[in-house]
Amino acid sequence: MRTPLRRRRRAPDGEVVRAPARVGRRTKELAKRIGRGEIAVIDHADLDRVAAEMLVAAQVGAVVNASPSISGRYPNGGPIRLVRAGIPLLDDAGPGVLDAVRDGEVLELRDGGLWRNGEKIASGAMLDEVSVLARMEDAKAGIGAELRRFARNTLEYVEREADLTFEPLVLPPLRTSFRNRHALVVVRGHDYKEDLRALRPYIREYRPVLVAVDGGADALLEVGLRPDLIVGDFDSLSERAWRCGAQLVHHVHPDGRAPGREELQARGVEYDEFVAEGVSEDVAMLLAYEAGASLIVAVGTHATMVEFLDKGRQGMASTFLTRLRLGPVLVDAKGVSRLYEGRMRRRDLLALVGAATFAMVAMALASDALRVFLDGLRWVFEDGWRSITDRL
Repeated sequence: MRTPLRRRRRAPDGEVVRAPARVGRRTKELAKRIGRGEIAVIDHADLDRVAAEMLVAAQVGAVVNASPSISGRYPNGGPIRLVRAGIPLLDDAGPGVLDAVRDGEVLELRDGGLWRNGEKIASGAMLDEVSVLARMEDAKAGIGAELRRFARNTLEYVEREADLTFEPLVLPPLRTSFRNRHALVVVRGHDYKEDLRALRPYIREYRPVLVAVDGGADALLEVGLRPDLIVGDFDSLSERAWRCGAQLVHHVHPDGRAPGREELQARGVEYDEFVAEGVSEDVAMLLAYEAGASLIVAVGTHATMVEFLDKGRQGMASTFLTRLRLGPVLVDAKGVSRLYEGRMRRRDLLALVGAATFAMVAMALASDALRVFLDGLRWVFEDGWRSITDRL
């Protein structure tokens, strides 16, 4: 049985959290299994926004990070989301904390440290909104050097891989036809929940092929949609996503690298392989494009330097080249939802006319003038009928 979270305010030392601790080196995987109010012990340098939002959604009681949550390389958005959600964050507690904590044991977070039965097993800096914002400002001041490194890595990749990116691709056998249909490619990235909610009318009308990139399968399942395909290296799928019935397409690099193949083979599931260069979200778009999709709508994909650094990528060449290849066929979900919300569809117009007609008839039936008119018609017909019968 899980020990419930206990919190109390205590000046001047701050907040005390006593709860079971859950340890995980991969924050996003830990967020799926941690309980409400428990202490998350992670090792996540430059904590990214998506991982932080998953911890917030899991309603963790506190976070202990073995690494610096903001290293100063760039202004990452994860820590600010934790502290603004009221979640205590013990930062830079040292790599030994993951070995010192046993998964599930009850610990206490207080006085800038992590305690077990009165013994301090780790210490660090308790971050609040003021300190996080100050560190983010420092990171913004030094972002020029990171930008130069990012641009250099991008250009080196373009020079090395540009020809390979535009070579013909061999598609795997697909159970779902893309020909002349829209495709919705879903990545569990920034604002994916809001984008999917905004796209509900579009999805109902156009019924696009639903392509999930790894954890994007769970994003679709969360809103009641089943993906037609799941593309990627399958490192972040829930059990529900594994069993949802979607076709599994494993992303394999041209040089033979195939991360995730061991997991697929260990599970004994059927899957197909698609050989293409780039990150999995780019490969999913290329698959939809080569399969004949007339429009590709991207949800949660990465497009800025900060988003790519959050993903641990040192460049964005594959995304740049993929967008060159797809051209106007690719659009962002936010643009589609803004265009779509102002559009008057035929069935909406018919429903509006029908409702107006019904209201007019109801008002007329309830009016005295209409009743007098109908009574007059009845009398005229009755008099006429009597005249005819008298003549006969």
